Amino acid sequence: MSSRELVVLGTASQAPTRHRNHNGYLLRWDGEGILFDPGEGTQRQMLFAGVTASQINRICVTHFHGDHCLGLPGVLQRMSLDQVPHVVDVHYPAANRDLFDRLRYASIYQDRVRLRERPAGAESADVLADLASFRLEAMALDHPVPAIGYRLAEPGGRRMLPARLAAAGIAGPAVGMLIREGAVRAGGRLVTAEEMSEARPGQRFAFVMDTRLCDAAFALADRADLLVIEATFADADQALAREYGHLTAGQAGRIAAEAGVRRLVLTHFSQRYGPDGGSRLAAEAGAVFGGEVLAASDLDTISVPARAVAVGGAG
Repeated sequence: MSSRELVVLGTASQAPTRHRNHNGYLLRWDGEGILFDPGEGTQRQMLFAGVTASQINRICVTHFHGDHCLGLPGVLQRMSLDQVPHVVDVHYPAANRDLFDRLRYASIYQDRVRLRERPAGAESADVLADLASFRLEAMALDHPVPAIGYRLAEPGGRRMLPARLAAAGIAGPAVGMLIREGAVRAGGRLVTAEEMSEARPGQRFAFVMDTRLCDAAFALADRADLLVIEATFADADQALAREYGHLTAGQAGRIAAEAGVRRLVLTHFSQRYGPDGGSRLAAEAGAVFGGEVLAASDLDTISVPARAVAVGGAG
């Protein structure tokens, strides 16, 4: 059975607090483990969350402010120590390749991890990976330093409709044959898979960190089943958000509403709002979004919503 869920390793913004570690998020997508923005302390948070270095197949860094990358040296060294056998793809803004190199070699260790660097360029939608299970894209955001957001999209498919299959007399092994071969003979005629099914959109995940409101934030979030987005400031502090290149909670809610997001996860909270600030920010986002809003806490596990059932279809 496939597993698609987000493991939250840290939710603080500039400074960690007693209640929140620096950023860190592991997306489990079937057999793939994608680590986003490993801030300081990520390696230890992984231990608390039950995440091992060998579960990481891909690392995605949005930008090189410390709260999003200072845990990278420890994670890479742990991967070397554990002798992770597979190749690990690493994505980050291409403009800051020198900063990635400094972090990778921040101290002396036996570098055994097999990294494949695939930095993201400045294209409007840079395709970083195009696999059978998902397509990973990056887009430039609006922050004082080079910053990118990520979108993971599963290819669309077809959903078989039990009522149509029954009416056509197709059951048992014939269903599997129909799926594999695209057509079977039933009731004296050739029945196609297209007749017996309906279009099934692929699931989508979006990761939008430090940015002002911009077109790319909306594009990345478009129809996301799960959107993880910064909500650094409360709406009353919109001027500060603009000055420092961040979003308010209300702006995060607006992005989710206009993009048709299904589940909204807020994170990257400023310490100025205290340990319970996430509730306030979630309320402000929810007033705009109107859908499901979660204020992330360290060590949360948040599932990607189950597939929506099309009207007239079957689950």
